[in-house]
Amino acid sequence: MSIAKGSREVVAVTAAMKLGTGLERFSVLFPERFFDVGIAEQLAVNMAAGMAIGGLKPVVAVYSTFLQRAFDQLSQEVCLQDLPVVLAVDRAGLVGDDGETHHGYFDVSYLSMLPNMTVMAPGDGKELGPMLEHALELGRPVAVRFPRGSASDLDGVGVAPVIQGRGEVLSEGEEVVLIALGDLVPRAIEAARLLGEAGVDAGVVNARFAKPLDIAFYERITERRMVVTLEDNVLSGGFGSAVERLLYELGGRDVISLGLPDAYVPHGPTPRLLDDLGLSARSIADDVLERLGRS
Repeated sequence: MSIAKGSREVVAVTAAMKLGTGLERFSVLFPERFFDVGIAEQLAVNMAAGMAIGGLKPVVAVYSTFLQRAFDQLSQEVCLQDLPVVLAVDRAGLVGDDGETHHGYFDVSYLSMLPNMTVMAPGDGKELGPMLEHALELGRPVAVRFPRGSASDLDGVGVAPVIQGRGEVLSEGEEVVLIALGDLVPRAIEAARLLGEAGVDAGVVNARFAKPLDIAFYERITERRMVVTLEDNVLSGGFGSAVERLLYELGGRDVISLGLPDAYVPHGPTPRLLDDLGLSARSIADDVLERLGRS
């Protein structure tokens, strides 16, 4: 809310998701700067593009699964023109009790493929504000994706300033580096602890950005260590594939990418689904130990 108070150009646009995206208070405090277009995601993105051309700073708040409906508008109206439209992508990843149709595990793939787009994901709740500030200052198309549910507050996460393309090193490790995007950061921290108990020195990186990736940063953090990427997006075209491509270009480093399979995930509690999909902390640690030959 402090962002909106600090700039009258900031406006909020949603598509019948005022309550779900947490915009009710904004709509009361700034009614002339709040726009709900109804169940019309394409119109929301088009409207935001027009607002950006007119000098405003639109933030489109929408669920990940419904943003897919506006892919053409994102490409043609926003990214092609390199307009300063910010997407607050709610319900990214697995959504648990919201149901099978509401999982949002394609957005990293379909947003990252668009030229001019920046894709970010906070590692915990307190990172969301600084990321939105960075997005608005960038003056280009930006998506900030975050999961459903209450915000976590992790010690040591969100301390470093947000720098375009660069992650945040949470801990160093001599043998393994776990590079986690968004909601997988707390699982990576716990997996590193479990690996430590098994005698494996594992570091953790809060990736922050799925696109772009800072070349110098990734060259440094992946040197001489097993690289494991973690994401709550499908592996096809996701964060892990981008890291793998980057490291191949830097010299052919191997990457172990852990994420969601090429399949639709059923309804169920998020912790159980993550466990079933091999993305719980215990599953991640066991996978790494097996690959190291220490299981």
